Amino acid sequence: MPSAAFTTLGCKVNQYETQRILESFEVAGFAIVPFGQPADVTVINTCSVTATAESKSRATLRRARRASPGGRVVATGCAVQMAMNHGRTVPDVDLAVGHDQKLATLFQVGETWPQLVQDAAAYPAQLPPPQGRTRATLKVQDGCNVMCSYCSIPFTRPGMRSRPAHEVLAEARELAARGYGEIVLTGVLIGAYGPETGSEGPDFEALVATLANESGVPRIRISSIELGQVTDRLIELVEAGRVVPHLHIPLQSGDTQVLRDMNRPYTQTDYLQRCATLRKRCPSLSITTDILVGFPTEDAARFEGSVTVTETVGFLKSHVFSFSPRPGTPADRWGDPVTVAEKDRRRERLMAAAQVTGDAVRHAFVGRTVRVLVEGRPNREGLLEGLSDFGFTVRFTGPLNLTRQFAWVQLGQVVADAVHGELVAVGLTPPVAPLPVLG
Repeated sequence: MPSAAFTTLGCKVNQYETQRILESFEVAGFAIVPFGQPADVTVINTCSVTATAESKSRATLRRARRASPGGRVVATGCAVQMAMNHGRTVPDVDLAVGHDQKLATLFQVGETWPQLVQDAAAYPAQLPPPQGRTRATLKVQDGCNVMCSYCSIPFTRPGMRSRPAHEVLAEARELAARGYGEIVLTGVLIGAYGPETGSEGPDFEALVATLANESGVPRIRISSIELGQVTDRLIELVEAGRVVPHLHIPLQSGDTQVLRDMNRPYTQTDYLQRCATLRKRCPSLSITTDILVGFPTEDAARFEGSVTVTETVGFLKSHVFSFSPRPGTPADRWGDPVTVAEKDRRRERLMAAAQVTGDAVRHAFVGRTVRVLVEGRPNREGLLEGLSDFGFTVRFTGPLNLTRQFAWVQLGQVVADAVHGELVAVGLTPPVAPLPVLG
């Protein structure tokens, strides 16, 4: 039986696409083996959002070649698309697949090595139920036209495309039938979902409402959404419990001038006011974010704006990353004047601030009862572990057969980045318990 291995670098959209590619190989008869083991085909889904991501992508391709010297190495993703855009070949690769053919990678492999796919066809398979996995990513949209000055994504994922709503709903129902307790909706610019780009009717808020009402998946989470796309209608869905009370809203910078140089369509005041409105309407809402440090026009004083916003909003988590020049982007004209050491200092400062705010959010829930989707016992303490509606990890004592079920846990103490508690009830029906006011 021919074998295939897979790995992903980058965002949740990439993760979703890799899963779809993997499943197509599995159904076609390939045995799926862990990445790093010898395989007849190894598929790497690359990333180019930063220079570090590109470097990791190249290192991963080299690792795949070493692990399977007689196998075929297939690369796709943004780093591959960027190379194609500039007419470059991708080293250490037998087959490069562009974004327009990514989900048809199996077909591309069959066109290149037909005997390999024919051999696999003798072992057709049905997709098995997920083993231990509780949450599934569901891609609803692709493409970005925001044109942030530092970002290469509009060049690697051009064109705005929304998946037809009936197709999204059908996939969500399939995930529900396979036992997933949560779907994480993802897209490159997810709030731009709508009829103008292919949804065949609904806009994003209408799609979310349909999935909540008709998919059969108990819990819906939004992976990331731009500030200007957090509409009143979306807030109403959070208030009504149709979406979990956790939103990931990228900040990128807390300084208005840097935001303008980044071509981000809001100011520091806009961001703070919108988050204050969200917390007023949904007092227990947790907010996570992305912040870029070391942008060419970010000096030490402007950097402090990001610290101010972090502390004011009170983020549960912050993904802090350093600027790196992306050839061909508008920001490239400014060069890269902030030293690596200074970027590291700023990143560490912001991560420390985010640790303080995250701890404050977790402590605010102590004494409260929250819903947890149990993932098993992956920790050293031997405790059950799962993700709360609010996006933080919860650990508690309980039987292993609660894995993949919903449990209600009364929270007792914060331990590192998790909150420990005591099992109160099992199932979707909530016990009556007040929730904290954040912010």
